[in-house]
Amino acid sequence: MSAPTITRSEPGAMTHREILEALSGLLLVLFVAMSSSTIVSTALPRIIGDLNGSQTQYTWVVTATLLTATASTPIWGKLADLYSKKTLVQISIVVFVLGSILAGITQNTEQLIAARAFQGLGMGGVQALVQVAIAAMIPPRERGRYNGYLGGVMGLATVAGPLLGGVIVDTDALGWRWCFFIGIPLALVSLVVLQKTLHLPVIRRSNVKIDYLGATLIAAGVSVILVWVSFVDSSFAWISWQSFVMVGAGVALLALATWVESRAAEPVVPLSIVRQRTTALSILGSLAVGMAMFGGAVFLGQYFQIGRGYSPTEAGLLTIPMMFGLALASTIAGRLITRSGNIKPYVVAGTIILVAGFAGLSFLDHDTPLWYVGIAMFLVGAGVGMSMQNLVLAVQNTVSLKDIGAASSTVAFFRSLGGTIGVSVLGAVLAHRVSDSMTDQLAAIGVQSTGGGDVSPLNLGSLPPAIQHIVRVSYGDATGHIFLISMGIAVVGVIAAIMMKPAKLRSTVDLAAPKTDEPKLAVTSK
Repeated sequence: MSAPTITRSEPGAMTHREILEALSGLLLVLFVAMSSSTIVSTALPRIIGDLNGSQTQYTWVVTATLLTATASTPIWGKLADLYSKKTLVQISIVVFVLGSILAGITQNTEQLIAARAFQGLGMGGVQALVQVAIAAMIPPRERGRYNGYLGGVMGLATVAGPLLGGVIVDTDALGWRWCFFIGIPLALVSLVVLQKTLHLPVIRRSNVKIDYLGATLIAAGVSVILVWVSFVDSSFAWISWQSFVMVGAGVALLALATWVESRAAEPVVPLSIVRQRTTALSILGSLAVGMAMFGGAVFLGQYFQIGRGYSPTEAGLLTIPMMFGLALASTIAGRLITRSGNIKPYVVAGTIILVAGFAGLSFLDHDTPLWYVGIAMFLVGAGVGMSMQNLVLAVQNTVSLKDIGAASSTVAFFRSLGGTIGVSVLGAVLAHRVSDSMTDQLAAIGVQSTGGGDVSPLNLGSLPPAIQHIVRVSYGDATGHIFLISMGIAVVGVIAAIMMKPAKLRSTVDLAAPKTDEPKLAVTSK
């Protein structure tokens, strides 16, 4: 039975119990999507080693997922403003499941990268649409409390994922392929839970158009830049005709995308929203947080396994301080924000703590005391927990319900873009420094390679003990340098947070309707 027609400014209230029932399905979906990434973070060194992949391919297994998730996020968000949010969440889960199956049956790194790219389409939908759905149910003032639940699930996923991935890889009866298969049953369960618990208003609009051209241009421009980042300084020089062509093409595509978006009837990235002070500054902050969220998980897992010699399971355990900091800070900050209605102080504090954490990680080498690494990781996690969700909340507080999907996905897009660029840039820097270090150390002992062109340096078990030591030292000592770069970028997040305009969170789901309001839009529940 359809719900009564209501106005946009009064979309209907949900009880606390109804909200929790709907959140159960949404948080289960988010747990599945996030754990699929964190499971791979500790298993990836073993996976790439078994497939004889390179450091560049290691980076692209992660980058491919982030790239497609980034490119598809604005489209998911725009679709959520036009069609059933519930249906779209379920579609994204199906895409994610198919991608997981493909990733689990791959036979080489090229196939794995392609499968992870497809899986990223579903992950992008889940991560964007969960926040859109929550925004459609809960007023910003109350959303801080529920964001605590969100942070708790994210913390659980990021803690359980690396541990589970390590156990799977270290268990001969399973093997690394089960890192992709294990999330499928939970994803299917989430479909059933959502069907029973998630009931959101659907605004019926006619003559809607989605700017697929703009979305394609954005994806193409970002892809070209990322491909250039991955190969510059290894396949060709920074100042070369290849660099000029690729950078020029990427900038031209993005400029054309901006022009198309400014003229599209239904832009996937609404420039009117992006130009607002709060949104623009939240985007800058999200770029820094995105780098922290993805770069930390990817390269710390590699640091512990390759640079320090720990097993995948041990590497997962060693990342717990960062995940604990994220869950704790997200939960506490969410409740304090709901109580006070102020969001800026917590975002500012979170970005400052994030810089402090990266500063600590910038001193890492192959024999840094683990207690020191743990403290620095806790600070990074706490910084992410205090700032990540709240940057989205700050933007959601400034837009009406009809634009909540586009606004939320725009911030998520740039956060994911920051993570994608961050992983690509940091991965390229890491690969370059490791290569130089290994070349120098191997030359000192009269060795010209790591043991043959068919053996990856990440496949440590196939290398002689002396060369294993050189590989570990090279990776361990190079990791600190990439976090020094991260610290510099995180400072931009601090500046953006300080410049944000203080504002009280509103206590209604939608903005108050203007006096000269347009005709009421029919809203049904689905």
